[in-house]
Amino acid sequence: MITKKAFFQPLDRIAIALMLLLILVIGLIVSQGDAVRARVREFTWKHVQLEQKDISLTDFTSQKQKIGAEYRTFILTFSRPMDTKSIEENLKIDPPLAGTFSWAGRRMGYTFLTPAPYGTTYKVELQGGKDKFATKQRNNKTIQPFKTAFSTRDRVILYIGANNEDQGRLVLYNLTQEQKKILTPKDLIVTDFQPFPDGQKILFSARPTTNQDLLSAQLYTVTTGFTAPHRQKAEAAGKVDLILDNKDYQNLKFDLSPDGQTIVVQRGNKANPNDFGLWFIPISSDNSEQKSTPVRLQSQPGGDFMITPDSKAVAVAQGQGTAILPLQSDGTKPLDFFPQFGLVQAFSEDGAQAAMVKFNTDYTRDLFLVTNQGVQKKLLSTTGSIINCQFDSASPTLYCLLTQLLPGEYYQEQPYLIAIDLKTKQQKPLLVLPPEQRNVQMSLSPDGLGLLFDQIQTQAAPVTSSNTQILTTDDGEAIATSSLWLMPLLPIADPEVSADLKPEQLPLIGFHPRWLP
Repeated sequence: MITKKAFFQPLDRIAIALMLLLILVIGLIVSQGDAVRARVREFTWKHVQLEQKDISLTDFTSQKQKIGAEYRTFILTFSRPMDTKSIEENLKIDPPLAGTFSWAGRRMGYTFLTPAPYGTTYKVELQGGKDKFATKQRNNKTIQPFKTAFSTRDRVILYIGANNEDQGRLVLYNLTQEQKKILTPKDLIVTDFQPFPDGQKILFSARPTTNQDLLSAQLYTVTTGFTAPHRQKAEAAGKVDLILDNKDYQNLKFDLSPDGQTIVVQRGNKANPNDFGLWFIPISSDNSEQKSTPVRLQSQPGGDFMITPDSKAVAVAQGQGTAILPLQSDGTKPLDFFPQFGLVQAFSEDGAQAAMVKFNTDYTRDLFLVTNQGVQKKLLSTTGSIINCQFDSASPTLYCLLTQLLPGEYYQEQPYLIAIDLKTKQQKPLLVLPPEQRNVQMSLSPDGLGLLFDQIQTQAAPVTSSNTQILTTDDGEAIATSSLWLMPLLPIADPEVSADLKPEQLPLIGFHPRWLP
């Protein structure tokens, strides 16, 4: 008996049905046009995108990534080419941050005009923008709504404590969260310090509590407990590592390069007083800077020094001028020399400008603005001292701590703070301090919105005991106590508003204040 085989098997019928259904779906999609909406694929400062979701500020804060003043541009990467005008018109930042747009294909960059103020969470939202195809076809199809957020670092300061438990120790105070943390142990008296650019560590010099010799300091690092955006986990705060001992050489002054990769130290040989000069310590990329070996910078003896903004050279006071020496073992051939200026007070962030001091034969001092184009512009003269100057990264302003010689029988200097507009040379007085406050130190905040300074009270004959450590100023005077002050800042162009700004005394007892970057 012959059986007749069916033309289509069950599996064939299923496959044919699926193909017909797929053809139908494709036909519907083609007939409706492009139904897939453009979207944001990536945001620079977020690992997880928060799209198509109503998120509260609390949720934003819990998922935020904190950035510092060095982060000026965020980038949005889109799934397709966009209509740039519609995107720029519909991008919202709350609180507002003024900036400029730039485009490279599907990537849009937004660059802040000034650093984003610290201690703030910013919401970023994009709705209503269109891609190029939607614009050409004149339809109402808009980008898929995008929401995210980023936060700036907390407003954090560092200082040397001058009271009870924190006396002589390095203290970190979080102004945003009002939290205090002592970083260094009780057996060390901190004499100077400088934070690393990412804020994760502090480089500091300190001597043992058992040794009152001010020249017995060694160099250390200590962790802050903070982490940078590119790091996954922060080290616990208070971890101290020895960087440079004082077995054969006394460690005097030091400076940390802007990129955090080099330390320059002024050292003197204990056995030979004539053996005096600069050494530099390259910091290894594996974060084990304590294993690095110091290298002698062969050059003429010098005085005050400062590493240049590119971290490749150091400006050193030599003789009657200032030499720019390369950070290498052979520094006998300066990269540049400024015979008329005896000191560099500050460099601008980009290295294009420097504030330099000229010492005159009549014992007055002139402050000059010197550019990399060879322009030298005199900013002011003073009968006193030019203690410190710092460039504002948010505006063309130079903040300076100066003194003026008071008339009278006795030599007396009065310190004061001023802001100088570098375009017009206009000087704006900020604060006049009492004449006895000649040990004042100041620090400008990374976002340019605050100026820290201290007011030290000294005592002529301190009462000491075996349990009491004597804290001293750079002049060797004993410190009785010291207060810290915060001066709010606004641009010089806003005289009416800034006239009402007054310094606020912080509830802290200490000196040598510095902002954490």
